[in-house]
Amino acid sequence: MYTEKVLEHFRNPRNVGRIEDADGVGKVGNPLCGDVMVMYLRIRDDRIEDAKFETFGCGAAIATSSMATELIKGKTVEEALRVTNRVVAEALGGLPPHKMHCSVLAEEAIRAAIEDYRAKRQRT
Repeated sequence: MYTEKVLEHFRNPRNVGRIEDADGVGKVGNPLCGDVMVMYLRIRDDRIEDAKFETFGCGAAIATSSMATELIKGKTVEEALRVTNRVVAEALGGLPPHKMHCSVLAEEAIRAAIEDYRAKRQRT
């Protein structure tokens, strides 16, 4: 059902935790399955220096969160915005159709954290 890469990111997720005083925080959830994803970003000179997550949900939700943080670290904000749910799913070697919503949550968490970062910058 799951690829070896999905299982690896579920068993050994990368970048778990929170960033205190994060530059951007995005919290998203899916009422259909109960998954909640929070992504924290540290951004310097418009580049994502660090990304961490806290996810409460199924194995696919944890794996997509982990992969999403790996995909955006080191990227510019604009490059990170081009990381779609399909990019996340493909990087994991695919997801079962009924778990694709987890990759959508990962994309939404990235976007929400970047929106939060931009909103904070406008206030200062």
